[in-house]
Amino acid sequence: MTNIAVLCPGQGSQRVGMGKDLADAFPEAREVFAAVDDALGIPLTRVMWEGPEDLLTRTDHAQPAILAHSAAVWAVVSPKLKGLVAAAAGHSLGEYSAYVAAGTLQAVEGARLVRKRGELMHAAGTEHPGTMAAVIGLPAEQVFAACEQASAAGSGVVVAANLNEPTQTVISGDPEAVARAGELLKAAGAKRVIALKVSGAFHSPLMAPAQLGLSGELTGASLRPPTFPVIANATAEPVRDAETARAQLAAQLTSPVRWEESVRTLAELAGGQPRFVEIGPGNVLTGMARRIVPGVATLTLGSAAEVNAFLAAA
Repeated sequence: MTNIAVLCPGQGSQRVGMGKDLADAFPEAREVFAAVDDALGIPLTRVMWEGPEDLLTRTDHAQPAILAHSAAVWAVVSPKLKGLVAAAAGHSLGEYSAYVAAGTLQAVEGARLVRKRGELMHAAGTEHPGTMAAVIGLPAEQVFAACEQASAAGSGVVVAANLNEPTQTVISGDPEAVARAGELLKAAGAKRVIALKVSGAFHSPLMAPAQLGLSGELTGASLRPPTFPVIANATAEPVRDAETARAQLAAQLTSPVRWEESVRTLAELAGGQPRFVEIGPGNVLTGMARRIVPGVATLTLGSAAEVNAFLAAA
């Protein structure tokens, strides 16, 4: 029964030591990590396993590191999941990992693309500094309204960037506009407005230069049709062909991540008793899935212990 929905984490899930136990335990994981190192021409795994943390959290390292970790897990567990996966989705850069799982991208091509994506995003953030903030406790409609009001009230723009859960939305844009929107949202009853440590206004119009550069990289990339649908961040709709995947990966840089809708789409595609399986570092996405679809079964596969337990039970 194809009731598995695969989740792939995004930036922020990285941590020093990530994936080392997988490489030690599974030759398939070692092969993925070695191939990514060779393809990028940098000792990425050394940064992943030894740090320092400030180097790992740099966008051009964190993005390929998270993808490599997800791809390594997938290389080990995918034979046991063959024919069981209904669809996959990834949060922001995790969309690339989802396409690796679906066979649209090879792991090395995915790592190359997200490293370039990270470089372009960092450059766009340097050229036009921006910021992001998480808004807790208000529905997305109120956040959209506050962003429109704040953008109209002065210089700069702010938009809803990550529609994560029914009452959790991340806003993104010019620092002054984000601050204005934050004050409006606090006055409207937001429980918290939390400034995020980011190097730019991701998933906002300020990423247009990065989107242009990434479009060129994607045009030259080799993509194949996915073996199962991947839910696009920008539309929350299933993607079933390579050219749509190429267009959606470019679109997501300046579009909001429609994560709540994406999770609901996954649940529909996975049928009456969906099981959400998060592959890669952390468990943020399975936590979100349980809040979006109460009672749903979840599983995290990031560590060697978790993968070994899954293989033993499968």
